[in-house]
Amino acid sequence: MPKRKPEASELESIELASKDELQALQLQRMKWSLKHAYDNVPHYRAAFDAAGVHPDDLHTLGDLAKFPFTGKKDLRDHYPFGMFAVPREQVVRIHASSGTTGKPTVVGYTRNDIDTWATLVARSIRASGGRAGDIIQISYGYGLFTGGLGAHYGAEKLGCTVIPISGGQTEKQVQLIQDFKPSIIMVTPSYMLNIIEEFSRQGLDAAESSLKIGILGAEPWTDAMRSEIEARASIDAVDIYGLSEVMGPGVASECIESKDGPVIWEDHFYPEIINPDTGEVVSDGEEGELVLTSLTKEALPIIRYRTRDLTRLLPPTSRSMRRIGKITGRSDDMMIIRGVNVFPTQIEELILKQVELAPQYQLIVTREGHLDRLDVLAELRMEFSGKLSELETEAISRELQHQIKTFVGITTRVRVMAAESIERTLTGKARRVIDKRPKNT
Repeated sequence: MPKRKPEASELESIELASKDELQALQLQRMKWSLKHAYDNVPHYRAAFDAAGVHPDDLHTLGDLAKFPFTGKKDLRDHYPFGMFAVPREQVVRIHASSGTTGKPTVVGYTRNDIDTWATLVARSIRASGGRAGDIIQISYGYGLFTGGLGAHYGAEKLGCTVIPISGGQTEKQVQLIQDFKPSIIMVTPSYMLNIIEEFSRQGLDAAESSLKIGILGAEPWTDAMRSEIEARASIDAVDIYGLSEVMGPGVASECIESKDGPVIWEDHFYPEIINPDTGEVVSDGEEGELVLTSLTKEALPIIRYRTRDLTRLLPPTSRSMRRIGKITGRSDDMMIIRGVNVFPTQIEELILKQVELAPQYQLIVTREGHLDRLDVLAELRMEFSGKLSELETEAISRELQHQIKTFVGITTRVRVMAAESIERTLTGKARRVIDKRPKNT
């Protein structure tokens, strides 16, 4: 499939800027953002003062490391509007996280923020190969989740025709693809697999649909899953990155011509990678936790926000700005099983190496006595389900168990089930981990 590589005339000048030009703009905007936060948000004023720093202390981009981090707890502690830097009346939209582990984190946007967000998502769609006039099916959830409306406004800003179906209604997702013939779909990778499975259930071949590009995000996914989706749907699967606290989708996006990691739109977000244990900034290329500072946000400036995403900064390729490597996990959803750090993506990669296994899986953590136990539920692909003997299925289970022990370093119990046995997520993100261990013990 030919890549829709953009002409230089289609790009914004900043996407081709020199390193010096980009850094000069970043420094100018960073000074404004720090002052805006300090002058208008009591939390930031108190945090800066406690750390003994002032916005006037920023003379170079490296000076940002002197300033304190912001975490999800800070946003929750000032629920709902305490982190806003403009009067509530100037906030034209509010989004929020689900709040499943506590109070939701609330984010607000001024009219300028909404326009900036739409512009960056439009830039991301263009980087992914989209152009004005393309039909885009948006299968991210709408509502307080930033995915649906963030993608929607960006697609319209680019001049695309939008199908705002949201998540769920999987049969209808396939029907609209068949009837309206979109060339692009914006969706979580796990739900893209659900849609592909629905094509098969209806006796259709997803690879023969009108879709050419999948802009996939909102959850970590591996290169193995990318290959799976691309092969089964015959599309280019491109990674888009974002998080509500920083803006929403469109903080970073891969370029279709290289597909070598999302480009951070550094003219609006300044990235750092830190050692998650010490908080020290590490060099580009070293793995650690991604920290982001907003440079242009008005309603909710975010200073050194700890994303908990583990990745590394990579040099520019298709654009003038740096990229992030594949996210290997999150420092706060990492499982510790009998002293071993385990990320779901590690097990996902091993599952996808076995041709008989589908990319759907679930990890169930329990405790027996004083020891943690990890059960891995996997399922057979449709073409193998019902056709393998019990002994053959057990052999697949044993092989996966062996692979996990060898490459991850933990003993697990693996159960391989028939196709479509594992709970499917109709909207939003896949529920990969179910932790049943007692709390606070």
